[in-house]
Amino acid sequence: MWDYSEKVKEYFFDPKNAGVLADANAVGEVGAIACGDALKLMLKVDPATERIEAATFQTFGCGSAIASSSALTELVIGKTIDEALKLTNADIADFLGGLPPEKMHCSVMGYEALQAAVANFRGETWSDDHEEGALICKCFGVDEGMLETAIRVNKLTTLEMVTFYTKAGGSCATCADGIEAVLARVNAEMVAEGALDAAAAFVAGGISDTSGIIRKPQTGRAGAKATVEISDDFVPLEIFNEEVRAAAPKPKLTTLQKIRIVEEVIAEVRPTLQRDGGDCELIDVDGDKVLLKLKGACINCQLASMTVNGVQQRLMERSGLPLRVVPVQSGAH
Repeated sequence: MWDYSEKVKEYFFDPKNAGVLADANAVGEVGAIACGDALKLMLKVDPATERIEAATFQTFGCGSAIASSSALTELVIGKTIDEALKLTNADIADFLGGLPPEKMHCSVMGYEALQAAVANFRGETWSDDHEEGALICKCFGVDEGMLETAIRVNKLTTLEMVTFYTKAGGSCATCADGIEAVLARVNAEMVAEGALDAAAAFVAGGISDTSGIIRKPQTGRAGAKATVEISDDFVPLEIFNEEVRAAAPKPKLTTLQKIRIVEEVIAEVRPTLQRDGGDCELIDVDGDKVLLKLKGACINCQLASMTVNGVQQRLMERSGLPLRVVPVQSGAH
């Protein structure tokens, strides 16, 4: 279970400014339900002063997404458009007393929704459509520009941190090379600009140690890469800052442990599925791939992708691993 601050819990269980804003004149929509998170931000802006007089939201997602969206509305009310645009996702997370590293993408979604709402108010075009070749992660619709912004604003230096902040690479992981290329390029630019220490910059093909720093691989005999020994000694998590916690290696799980986690998650979602005439069944666990069979009404349901993504999200949170859920036909492997 994630270690949430009291303010995150407050804004989740009792969200501020939730609902539809009837006289909104600035609306920003980001994310997609199929990807697990979606946010609609509605603002009422005084045309003369460009000051935000009211803000509400509608969110589909986890507790962190709801809390982040609610916090965003609290932060922008009373500010001018220009003042609001200076806010970053880090400001949203700080307002909430911090977010678990794995949930930082929720604050990034709020930051993007604000950009979209302001563009809507000004009559500008804002969309998550991508220029040819710019889309990096197809599973979550993350393009090169979104990655660069998240890396620069939050000074990200590892692939895992990028996934936590943007969700890119958190599903099929086929975009890992593309993400690494963007990360290496942007980190190199940040070093040249003096915005990042060269020792912390990501190096494509490097080895990550416990500090989250990517080291260039050393070679001995031809083709052999050096390994990094990681101590198993217990270190209290509270001494870590968010970046170190995000980069800390996750414990390895045996196949049996993964199966038990999958079965626990299925047991949690099954009652909801069965109420609608559906069900799901674990077929197999192959590495980080979980083969899941949808049954009954779930087979042809238009929301089947939401069911799969929901199970996948829970598995990733419960295990700390990038588990990928793949729906299969009966007997398929």
